[in-house]
Amino acid sequence: MITYQIEEKIGAEEFTQVLINSTLGERRPVNEPERITQMLQHANLIATARDNGKLIGVSRSLTDFVYCTYLSDLAVDENYQKMGIGTELIRITKKHTPKAKLILLSAPKAVNYYPKIGMTQWEQCFVLDNVEDLK
Repeated sequence: MITYQIEEKIGAEEFTQVLINSTLGERRPVNEPERITQMLQHANLIATARDNGKLIGVSRSLTDFVYCTYLSDLAVDENYQKMGIGTELIRITKKHTPKAKLILLSAPKAVNYYPKIGMTQWEQCFVLDNVEDLK
């Protein structure tokens, strides 16, 4: 039975494993446990999906709860995909921040998923990796 909840803290090892099992691990620092730990420490809204206690899905966000919520990681174990788990994790995240706009950057493999579940794609996103790149 799959259960959904908001959790204050989740373990770095189980978070890393769900990232790897979802393929999001290809784009996350899964070989840097200290960085993963810090990612979890600084997130302030974590929704999870568990199958008999095993973490199988996570929505990790940073939010002010009233204006914007940045959903940084949406990961669902590949063995559990196409069951509505990702959509439910987004729904739970949004319900905890009803006034805030939910924002995310899609992994390339998931770019077609979000419009299918009712999210609107925007072209006005910009990314800066290094401060030295500023002109």
